[in-house]
Amino acid sequence: MAEMLAARLHVTERALRLERVPIPEPDRGQVRIRVAAAGICLSDVHLIDGALTPLYLPGDVVTLGHEVAGVIDALGDGVEDWQPGQRVLLQAGERDRRGTLLTRGVDYDGGWAEYALAREDTVVLIPDAMPFEHACIIPDAVSTPWAAVIDTARTRPAEAVGVWGVGGLGAHAVQLLLLVGAAPVIAVDPLPAARDRALTLGADVALDPRDDDFRDALLEATNARGLDVAFDFAGVRSAREQALTALGRHGRLVLTGIANQPVTIPSDSRFNYSRQTVLGHYGSEAEHVDQLVALANQGRLDLTASISDVLPLTDAAEAVRRVHDKEGNPIRIILRP
Repeated sequence: MAEMLAARLHVTERALRLERVPIPEPDRGQVRIRVAAAGICLSDVHLIDGALTPLYLPGDVVTLGHEVAGVIDALGDGVEDWQPGQRVLLQAGERDRRGTLLTRGVDYDGGWAEYALAREDTVVLIPDAMPFEHACIIPDAVSTPWAAVIDTARTRPAEAVGVWGVGGLGAHAVQLLLLVGAAPVIAVDPLPAARDRALTLGADVALDPRDDDFRDALLEATNARGLDVAFDFAGVRSAREQALTALGRHGRLVLTGIANQPVTIPSDSRFNYSRQTVLGHYGSEAEHVDQLVALANQGRLDLTASISDVLPLTDAAEAVRRVHDKEGNPIRIILRP
């Protein structure tokens, strides 16, 4: 039986191993792609270090990778809308018959491998001119903040917006907020390199959350009215606590980062009087990925700066280490089989 290389997480041991495994055959309604690029997300790192655990994985071992793009290689029975050779990206997950959201590379095998399987309705055609490295990160790294911006927060033009955490998600949020006309866009990050990056990407202001004059600087940037929307992309308790104090009237705090911590409202009277809200957010829907592919194809979204490095699949452990240590302040490191 033909084999391929895959980076497999042994969940009980929290061990990532490069292994030779059989090349999977597509079942009915599935396609197989030859993987060309796969992104490394911080959630992949947290699966390895134990901060996250798969909820629906049938077993103890899974091929990681939910940000995947490549070329269709083989079709399962009943697949009529796809052909071998087409360039595609894969949605980051799928819903089962009961409506449960299953995440690729978490609850079933993902794309840190030479080949990956996908249900035919989770495959998205990409333009010939779109690099695979750009395409693979659209599901999750770009689509999660996009869905948070346009659907959960319902951000409107000229609204003052703060972005806490300018990493893999927050950096894209800055770009996407500019697309919908938010103003000013205020980036908040303790790392000087992250703040510099935010300004390069178009943020109007970049603030250090530890500065004594943080609140004064934020009020100056918003003409003393505070934020209409604050996004927590850091998943840090202190970030959301600070963001709550920065909200203005009718302000919305959107929790996109996951801290596994209680959310505390310091003053219910101020919160109620100002009619503020706290909103949870997770992932994106299929249409968000389609929208972003179209925006990138039209030249409205350039993901070139998002690709911090490209490493061979055999260097998966080194790539994970770099993301974990924030070495080089990466947005996305890509694996290429």
